[in-house]
Formats: sequence, C-alpha cells, structure tokens
Amino acid sequence: MTLEPAITPDLVAAHGLKPDEYERVLALIGREPTLTELGIFSAMWNEHCSYKSSKRWLRTLPTKGERVIQGPGENAGVVDIGDGLCVVFKMESHNHPSYIEPYQGAATGVGGILRDVFTMGARPIAAMNALRFGEPDHPKTRHLVAGVVAGVGGYGNSFGVPTVGGEVNFHKRYNGNCLVNAFAAGLAKTDAIFYSKAEGVGLPVVYLGAKTGRDGVGGATMASAEFDETIEEKRPTVQVGDPFTEKCLLEACLELMQTGAVIAIQDMGAAGLTCSAVEMGAKGDLGIELDLDTVPVREAKMTAYEMMLSESQERMLMVLRPDKREEAEALFVKWGLDFAIVGRTTDDKRFRILWEGREVANLPIKELGDEAPEYDRPWTAPESRPEIQAEEIGEPADYGEALVKLLGSPDLSSRRWVFEQYDTLIQGNSLQRPGGDAGVVRVDGHPTKALAFSSDVTPRYCDADPYRGGAQAVAECWRNLTAVGAEPLAATDNLNFGNPEKPELMGVFVKAIEGIGAACSALAFPIVSGNVSLYNETFGQAILPTPTIGGVGLIEDRTKTAGIGRIAEGDVLVLVGGDGTHLGASVFLREIEGREEGAPPPVDLDKEKRHGDFVRGLIRRGTVEGCHDLSDGGLAIALAEMSMASGLGMRVSVGDGPAHARLFGEDQARYVIALKAGDMDAVEAAAKAEGVPLRKLGTVGGERFNVEGLINRPVADLTRAHESWFPAFMSGEIIEPAAAA
Repeated sequence: MTLEPAITPDLVAAHGLKPDEYERVLALIGREPTLTELGIFSAMWNEHCSYKSSKRWLRTLPTKGERVIQGPGENAGVVDIGDGLCVVFKMESHNHPSYIEPYQGAATGVGGILRDVFTMGARPIAAMNALRFGEPDHPKTRHLVAGVVAGVGGYGNSFGVPTVGGEVNFHKRYNGNCLVNAFAAGLAKTDAIFYSKAEGVGLPVVYLGAKTGRDGVGGATMASAEFDETIEEKRPTVQVGDPFTEKCLLEACLELMQTGAVIAIQDMGAAGLTCSAVEMGAKGDLGIELDLDTVPVREAKMTAYEMMLSESQERMLMVLRPDKREEAEALFVKWGLDFAIVGRTTDDKRFRILWEGREVANLPIKELGDEAPEYDRPWTAPESRPEIQAEEIGEPADYGEALVKLLGSPDLSSRRWVFEQYDTLIQGNSLQRPGGDAGVVRVDGHPTKALAFSSDVTPRYCDADPYRGGAQAVAECWRNLTAVGAEPLAATDNLNFGNPEKPELMGVFVKAIEGIGAACSALAFPIVSGNVSLYNETFGQAILPTPTIGGVGLIEDRTKTAGIGRIAEGDVLVLVGGDGTHLGASVFLREIEGREEGAPPPVDLDKEKRHGDFVRGLIRRGTVEGCHDLSDGGLAIALAEMSMASGLGMRVSVGDGPAHARLFGEDQARYVIALKAGDMDAVEAAAKAEGVPLRKLGTVGGERFNVEGLINRPVADLTRAHESWFPAFMSGEIIEPAAAA
C-alpha cells in the first residue's frame, strides 16, 4: 500500500491553494483531505478551471441572441445557421504549456479545442490560431515561433481540419510569456447536439479514447501561476498529443452518437478525469463513483493522484445507455481505441474515488464546483493616456520609404511563412485562403451557404486604453466578417491578462470586459463561449492585455462574397467612412517615430454598424467584390495589401489635411471598396440616403502604387518588402525592410 504524505502548509501551497482557501476545504469536508482529494481541490479551484477572479465580470457580457442555441457553460457555443444546421465553436488558450514546450503546447492546444467541438456532436470544419511572441531579437523568440507553428500545423494537418486564418504579433511584453490561442468550429444538426449533463442513476460511466499516462499531471494548476526561475521544472506538466488517435476518436464518437447510446459526454481537458467527472455529475445533480483500477493506463504503478490529475490527450468521459454497451464497445474496438466502464452515476451527490480496493476520495460533488472561491478582486481604473494630435507628429521625409518599412515590419509583414505550413485547403471547402480579412468555408452539402471566421485584437490599444481596446477588438472582428460579405452571428473570447491580484491589472481586465460588452451589445454579436487566461507574467512583468475575439459569420449565398485581391483594371476605389486623423497608439507612430504613446482611436459603435451594414449590402447585391477593412497602418496599408494581393497598381489621391494622418491614421469603422465606374453614382446616392460618408480615392491599373505627390513605387517592390521579413527572420537574419525595396 502506498503511504500518503502528510498534508503540510508547503504541500497545500504547492497545489496553488492559499491558506484561506484550504480553510474552506476543511470546513466543507469536516476533516483533513487525502492527497488525492487535495489534488482534486487544486484542480477544481485553480484559476484555469474555476474562473474565480473573472466570473463576476464574465456575467456582464451579452450571451443571448436570436440564433444562439447554447451560450457559455458547455464545451462550446452553438449558433443556428438555418436549414436544420448549426455552427459549434470556441477559442481557448494554451499559453503556459506553449512557452515551456512550444511544439507539444501548441499541438495539444489545437487538439483540445477540436475535442471541445466534436464532443458536442459537430464535425470540425475550420481552425484558426492567434499567436503573440516576444520581440524578434529576443533569444527565445525564433525558437518559440518555430515550435508553435510546427505544433499547430503538425496537429491540425494530421487531424484533417483546414486552418483558415489567425494572427501573429511581436512585442517585448511577450518575451516571458508567448500566447497561443486556438479556435475551432464545427457543423452539426440542430436536433443532434450533445451536452455534458449526466442523467439517470446507476448508469455506466465510460472512459473512451487513449490510455492515461503521467503527462500533463498538474497542468491546470501550472497554467494558473506566474513563471519564475523554476520554469524548466514545469516541463512534465505539458501534455503530449497524437492527432491520429484524435482523428479516430472523432470518427468513433460521431458514429456512436448516431446510435442513441450517449446520454452525456465530456472532453477530458484541463484537470482530466477530475474536471470531466465533476462537471458531468454536478450539472445533473448526481453523484459519480469511479474505480481507478479499471482506467486504461500506459504506465505502471500510477497512483490515484496521478490518474485523477493526468491531462493525457485524446480522452473522453461518457454516460452510456446500458443496453448499448456491447454496440458501443465494438465500435471503439473497431477504431483501435480504449473503451472501459470506470464508474457509475449515483443519487447521493458525492464524488467517490476507489483505488486498490480502498476509497481515496469522498467529496460533495456540487460544492467542488459551486463552492469554489469567487473573488471580487479590488481594482483601480487605469489612467487614460493623452490624445495626440496629428500636428504633434512629424511627417516622414520619404512617404514611400515609410510605407515599405511598415509593410516589412514584424507586425505588418506577410504571414505566408506561417500559413503555408498549415493545410488550408483540406476537406475541399475553403473558399478564401489566409491573408485576407476572414477565412471562408463552404457549408458542405448545402447548395448556397458558407461560413466566415476571423480572429482579432490590437493589444497595444488595450494597453493604452483597455475599454477602447476591448471594444475595438470586437468591432474589428465584426468588420472583418462584414468585409467578406458575411452576417456576423456570434463571438468567442480568449481573455489573456496578467496577475488579477494586482489592482492595477485587474482594472485593465474590468475595463476591457466593459468595452467588449458594449461593442457586442451594439453590434448584436453575443459571446457564446470562451476562455480566461490569467497570470501571464514572468518575474512580475505582465503581457500586453490581449482579449482575443474569434467571430463567426454566415454567408447565405456564397456566390456573393468579397476579398482583398478581387479588383480589376479600371475599378474605382472608394473609402467608406471618414478620412484618417488618428495616429495615437498607431503602428506608424511605433515603427516610424519609435514612440509607443497616445490614446488609441475611439470606437463609434453606431458608425460601425451603419457603415458595415451598408458595405455588406453592396456585397450581397453583387455590386462589390473587392473590399478590405481598415485597421493597422490605416488607408495606405489597406490599399497596398489590395494592390499586392491582386498584382495590380493603383493611382489614388490623399486629399486635404495632414498626409501622414490620412494615409496611416487608424480611425475605425472604415473600408475600401472597389466599384465598376458605372456603379459609382448609384452607390453614392445610397450612401447619402443612409448617412454613410464616401470619398472616391482613385482607380486601379498599371504596375505602380501611386499616391499622388507622395508615393510612387512598383507593386513588386512593395511585395518584396512585405514577403521578405518573416522568411529572413526565421532563417536567422533580420533585414531592414526599407532595404528590401
């Protein structure tokens, strides 16, 4: 018999429980916990699983809408897309594991989010990822980029899901904590959604999938702590993934779901067996009894503690209809997967764990979740940065050189090096490849529908003004979906912040949530799923606040879409929205002037809605095929990206006013659209009637990018600068973007 260690204050602290939280444990169970019970409380009550610092604020977000079938609280959100179909989606972080072990951290992040989707009964059809790394010349950055990108591609490509979009940013504030946010979406029938709520007493609890090992033990607790000099010791807490096993698990689960055998099903993600069993039982007001001697393991002499806290991948827990046992087992054997009855549901609302013939845990199952600490953390409102007027910022001596430098900068350069490592066309339904405003995927089997996906946030805005930054993240995601012709349906959030126990950082979190909530309400863009990742700090240095928004949009007629490269000779280029004025917290200010200061642009949500609805209407009528929203780098970058994507030149006029603000200002609620010359008058009249400002910029044609009197460069030079930085960086050299031209 294994001897239990004494429960000491040091052991409690090592499990991430504060002294007052441990006192709550003692009061709840009326005795000292066993080691296994301590591990269970550690898993259920850490920040990663309980959201104890964020729950109070998450409740303020809009989560309902006409199309919402399932909001937060399940494995993923579910939204109706009509004709008996729904889209199931979520975004989650795997930040801490990816910093420690980049390949496996990123790979298992992809694997975990895919399981969240198909455990609901949906077949995954699209993936995205939002990645943030430290400054390019930091000694660890290139290693992290290489490992994370390889991990994302290695898992997603092998599993067989197209990666249709995402983001990559660099900043020194991520030097000690990279961010890996993984998104997945799947298709299901609205009358065939599966939930995690257990129902019925005395029913078998079944373990499905891969065997349990020691990888990932304590992973959720590790993900709820800051990093320090002991970071390398945390490597064993990172899970190891096998995408081929997960592909078999997907097919087996979807096949089993069609038999009527599944009463409830839950992915084994963070905290493994512990969290999945507790959530299933607690949601159904039932108890769960597990016999660990029946759990399939791949390592000898695993303890109850290790089995309960292992985060081995590719595993599910299910409540099964007893009469379907033989059919279900045969199905999983066919797919080469483990199938084991490891417990049963009970009517006493207790969570019992048996191991080696003895009871090693007996806890109240509801209280494990419901009685988890919930904090209303003290917070202080962040100081607002002063607005910067364009006149206070010097104009570049050479606008052409400034444009080339921006196009070849780490944050604005082409991400081709990244997305070409991903299979973006597998399944054969991708209609737009990465590099545009949003990924577009055909709804397989439907004659007309498609879905659009985008991931967005501007961390420097959130750092400068978290309320504006939170609102802008939502608005830009909504705008990117609109720019391809999609009706934005709903969003998922991945809220990445520092230590919530610091009032100034908690204040940043609170204000970002308020901005997100305001924008989601105004744009009818509810949050239906998500994830909170806190304690993203190393040696007390927090990341930039990064509330990533992943959005889904519906295209009813996929013959009516738009893209950034769909322009033709003679097209008229039109700016929808006002001219650029705002250079505070802009890429121009940072890259050209070397200054990170000033307030970010304000977000006028009424204008966002009005301008976006107008542009979407033009796309749906077939009037517009070339469209791009304005964001980082403003008008000049948007036009240059359209020019490079099409291979065509353009001749445009900047108009009156400070030229650097007009070209590089990052004012919101703006698009560039391309029209046939004969459509201009009708579009102008419609815009006037709807209160939408328009300005003719110029025309498409030739091989040069010409902004009258300011820039005249061959499109090939812009493309060379844009495409060169990432491959050069990853090959070990960092080039000066201006020299590329």
